[in-house]
Amino acid sequence: MKKLIASLIILGFSTIAFAQGEKEVSKKTASEFKRLFNQSEYNSIFEMFSPEMKIALPSDQTLTFLQNVKSQAGALKSLEFVKYEQGMVALYKAQFDRKVLGLNLSTDQNSKINGMLLKPYQDNSQPKLERNISSLILPFNGEWTVFWGGDTEALNYHVTTTSQKGAFDFLIMDESGKSYSGDGSKNEDYYAFGKELIAPAAGEVVLVVDGIKDNKPGTMNPIYIPGNTVIIKTANNEYLLLAHFKQHSIKVKQGDRVTQGQVLGLSGNSGNSSEPHLHFHIQNMEEMSQATGAKSYFESIKVNGKVKTDYSPIKGERISN
Repeated sequence: MKKLIASLIILGFSTIAFAQGEKEVSKKTASEFKRLFNQSEYNSIFEMFSPEMKIALPSDQTLTFLQNVKSQAGALKSLEFVKYEQGMVALYKAQFDRKVLGLNLSTDQNSKINGMLLKPYQDNSQPKLERNISSLILPFNGEWTVFWGGDTEALNYHVTTTSQKGAFDFLIMDESGKSYSGDGSKNEDYYAFGKELIAPAAGEVVLVVDGIKDNKPGTMNPIYIPGNTVIIKTANNEYLLLAHFKQHSIKVKQGDRVTQGQVLGLSGNSGNSSEPHLHFHIQNMEEMSQATGAKSYFESIKVNGKVKTDYSPIKGERISN
């Protein structure tokens, strides 16, 4: 699964004395920024900049930056003040339609924005999770191949993303190492497409997304990266995320209790996916943009034909329950 590119600007942060509560100037600036952003009045946001900020980030770059944020994250639903960093740099928890980000805003003595930064938002109140506590089975039947999995970037490009650092991409390959028959131009050519996906552990379904169209092989949808998705919360507060389901194939709904091995839906090619496959990972909270990922160890699986217990597979291995 490709990650959303987080755009950022860092300019001229103020170093006025630290303040714990939100100052009125920060409150007004943040409120006006939110209003103008949602109305797509990007030139008006540019006019809120200090002279130095306008030089460092000209109007055309400001326009492009804010348009990209809107297209990727959606409307700005709320700004929750968190604290001040580096003096009078206000940090806000910015809840967008499709993403939660940290927004830093700094103002000068004339109440003009002289620093702005959008970054991944980390909620330090959430418990850390190094690996699964619950007993896991693989989230599919039959033999699949680990396309991405392991602890190094060479084995698993996900490791550079906080929430996905223990993630896997699984697909089905034939003896020649191909994941499809025919010319591979249709999703139906791929062995993984339409295969049943099952719950790795018992738990509560806390999120279902089911309306994202499947991509034509070779193209991707970067707007909603996971595509059709199911997240299961286990009794041990692990959040199991399965992504890229086939459109309208998911058989569970939010609030359902599922048992280990229960069919959740069918493998598809939705979201930021170039061919039918399953993305699976564990994280410590539901919201992926704020979460920290954990390693997945499966209780008992076959790896290249040999049984292994409490094992986390790596790239290239053929695995089954």
